[in-house]
Amino acid sequence: MLDLEVVPERSLGNEQWEFALGMPLAQAISILQKHCRIIKNVQVLYSEQMPLSHDLILNLTQDGIKLLFDACNQRLKVIEVYDLSKVKLKYCGVHFNSQSIAPTIEQIDQSFGATHPGVYNAAEQLFHLNFRGLSFSFQLDSWSEAPKYEPNFAHGLASLQIPHGATVKRMYIYSGNNLQETKAPVMPLACYLGNVYAESVEVLRDGAGPLGLKLRLLTAGCGPGVLADTKVRAVERNIYFGDSCQDVLSALGSPHKVFYKSEDKMKIHSPSPHKQVPSKCNDYFFNYYILGVDILFDSTTHLVKKFVLHTNYPGHYNFNIYHRCDFKIPLIIKKGQCCLHHTVWTRSLFCSWDQIQELLGHPMEKPVVLHRSSSANNTNPFGSTFCFGLQRMIFEVMQNNHIASVTLYGAPCPSSLARAEPSAH
Repeated sequence: MLDLEVVPERSLGNEQWEFALGMPLAQAISILQKHCRIIKNVQVLYSEQMPLSHDLILNLTQDGIKLLFDACNQRLKVIEVYDLSKVKLKYCGVHFNSQSIAPTIEQIDQSFGATHPGVYNAAEQLFHLNFRGLSFSFQLDSWSEAPKYEPNFAHGLASLQIPHGATVKRMYIYSGNNLQETKAPVMPLACYLGNVYAESVEVLRDGAGPLGLKLRLLTAGCGPGVLADTKVRAVERNIYFGDSCQDVLSALGSPHKVFYKSEDKMKIHSPSPHKQVPSKCNDYFFNYYILGVDILFDSTTHLVKKFVLHTNYPGHYNFNIYHRCDFKIPLIIKKGQCCLHHTVWTRSLFCSWDQIQELLGHPMEKPVVLHRSSSANNTNPFGSTFCFGLQRMIFEVMQNNHIASVTLYGAPCPSSLARAEPSAH
């Protein structure tokens, strides 16, 4: 049985690990994987058809705990303990729930002190006792008690005294004063762990197509001195087609992995007559998993030739390999026969494929069907995805009509020196 410390409006954990509000989904899963011998039977719950409408949940069934992650930014929003009989809980080092201590209203009052009177919810038959960043839900002893606590005796009164002996049914840890209106907080400093995170990614482009990426990066504890650990620093970096490996390394640092392409399954769709001629060397990717970005380099010139942006939707084959990339793409819309261009900024991450087609029109060609599997004998339980090409971009579309990834490609620039700003001279 887990023995965990409760920190209101912050976290639930012990000396070895901690689930902190604002923590990225990938970090929470990493903790579960590392302690898989202790924390078992974990479920991933999500909406297959509407993944942005419902929270993504990690359900620790053996321990009676749910971790609710915001569907959009995939950071921890609420920690729910729904079965207190499966876990020991303490506050400031003192247990208020264990095999020998029942979490009654008297025990909660003794451990956490005074707060506002409980609020009765007739639909749930529960009393809710709220502290800042922490709520307890109490079960009535019997259904017959419910009418006694209905707030009918005063106009608009909803706060009542919780009956003695009532025990906690659920506990919630969240940010702010209102559980119903809470949002996932910004990522805490303890979660940076020396890594660089992308706050946002903008696609740079002209009328013909993409030119590169503008990344707003966040990091903590990179400056000199002890006080540097208490601050988050934001920097902006631009990466273009035609940039060298050295340019990318200088801007983004070392990748998490370098992957060499052993084969090009899309080569068969190339119009080149030499498409079947094997290459003497392989193109390679810089995989930036935390940024949610892959960068492909040409094996001959060692210059950037493609970018891949990942949305990390549950139900996709690559789920949890990458952090979600919060990217925006300016879509060029042609109006009428005079070829006037109108630019619309869109957070394509949250757009469905139908919404993008409404702006750009339908592709002229049929989609390429992409079926991922780790080997010839393995099956992909999530099914195939469909790749559509528009404006030098390839949109990988899942079966629920959401975008799994966007691949940007374009002609490499002759030299990155040509883009030097006038102020640099």
